[in-house]
Amino acid sequence: MPDTIAGVATAPGEGGIAIVRISGDKAVDLFSAVFRAPKQNPPYPDHLLMHGAVVDSGGQTQDEAMGVVMRAPRSYTKEDVCELHIHGGYAAAAFVMKLLIENGARPSEPGEFTRRAFINGRIDLAQAEAVMGIIGARSSAALRSEEALLSGGASKYIKDAQSTLIQLIAGVEAYIDYPEEVDENEATASLLDGLTKLSAKLQSIAEERAARVLRFGLRVALCGSPNTGKSTLFNALLAEDRAIVTGIPGTTRDVLEGSFSLNGFQVQLMDTAGLRESVDEAERIGVQRARQVIDNADVALLLIDATKPLDEAEKQLLETQMQCPCAVLLNKEDKPPVLTVKQISTVTKHTPVFSISAKNGTGLKQVLDYLAQYLKQPREDMLTHQRHIALAKQAAEKLQQAAEAVRTGVQLDLIAVDLREALWLLGRITGESVDERLLDEIFSNFCVGK
Repeated sequence: MPDTIAGVATAPGEGGIAIVRISGDKAVDLFSAVFRAPKQNPPYPDHLLMHGAVVDSGGQTQDEAMGVVMRAPRSYTKEDVCELHIHGGYAAAAFVMKLLIENGARPSEPGEFTRRAFINGRIDLAQAEAVMGIIGARSSAALRSEEALLSGGASKYIKDAQSTLIQLIAGVEAYIDYPEEVDENEATASLLDGLTKLSAKLQSIAEERAARVLRFGLRVALCGSPNTGKSTLFNALLAEDRAIVTGIPGTTRDVLEGSFSLNGFQVQLMDTAGLRESVDEAERIGVQRARQVIDNADVALLLIDATKPLDEAEKQLLETQMQCPCAVLLNKEDKPPVLTVKQISTVTKHTPVFSISAKNGTGLKQVLDYLAQYLKQPREDMLTHQRHIALAKQAAEKLQQAAEAVRTGVQLDLIAVDLREALWLLGRITGESVDERLLDEIFSNFCVGK
């Protein structure tokens, strides 16, 4: 029988409430030893939040509290679980933990409550990871995705893929065991079709870029020549004065970062140094970092000063193919223009081209609408965790290898090896193919008490 653990389930620090959670075979006994309810006597009723107090070994009241007993299997871990809701702060929580440890509890390891929920079959491994994903969600879109994963959304599709693969393996093994009863051409034809479809399905739900944007935000780089209004636009989109704005070219030397919410997603905005040749060492380093940021961005916004003719450096920027989608922003339309959208459109490879004023906000809605097209809530079957995506892609590669082996006439017993390895890889997502090392790695990133 696993030992009984206790941990503070709320974040450390001062707050209105601290929650101490207990789980295990002796959870109710430990709870009853430190909690007193004036209108209830042990054994305490199940799933009833009671008002009472935390008491020490001598029966002296130490803190007013609410307490609840949740008996197995109707609890988070499917074990007996109890909670004490006490006043927030370091001292109160530390004192309750001390009492519980004196009565035989062991301090919980990071993620140990959720680990027990997985081991006891309440949730699968992907759902367990969603718990930490919910805690760390940076946007409402990411939160919705993690909630869908916790409710079993993506797990259902992985389990469907496992079922399909098991059927394919059974067909292969049927031919291997009974070659005189199963036609080889018929067996390989249906196998090839099944492998091709399943591999394509796994590839379609393992889209790394969409998952990264969902979890960490859309990376948008503001770029262009010096003094085109990048920092002014940066401040306008963030709705705060983060970047220094002056009329002196080259004010921004390093990459400035800030974020804002758009349609429930996080947008990670990066203001970069003006792109130009410079003898100033600090500015040269800034320009080098700017180019690195642009190369790694999801979207670039190239600013052009509408009040000046294009110089050779800007013409080169407009003609250079970037590694990400790029829109051109013809800025400073609040002043008499020298350049027009039509003129820029004829010389640039980047589309669309918008006329804006970062200073007074004109045209910024067009920019936000442009960025919004790269912010889409993923399908219910999409994988959003990097670990899951990597395993699904590896499984798809194994299926592709098996399909190629079928085409070239490789013996089916050798093909079955790839199919079983693909099944094992999918099991690493949901938890059927795990070892203690993997569990330690996953749950070590959790909060203590969760």
